[in-house]
Amino acid sequence: MKKETIQFDRNAFSVTTLQEQDRDNKYWKSKTPEERILVVEFLRQLLYGYDPTTERLQRVFEFAEFKTN
Repeated sequence: MKKETIQFDRNAFSVTTLQEQDRDNKYWKSKTPEERILVVEFLRQLLYGYDPTTERLQRVFEFAEFKTN
């Protein structure tokens, strides 16, 4: 999957009623599964402050010496 940058427009939000939910459902159903996953990943990163370019798993190496009889 190609890495894409998603731009966040803070002025694009509005408060709506539950009756307008059908419009949202139609919008998301028109998107490809890859587009939907990219948005979910973006929201996850936004919520948890995760930056995949700077945060990585730490690698810890341990060496064990075995005695032979």
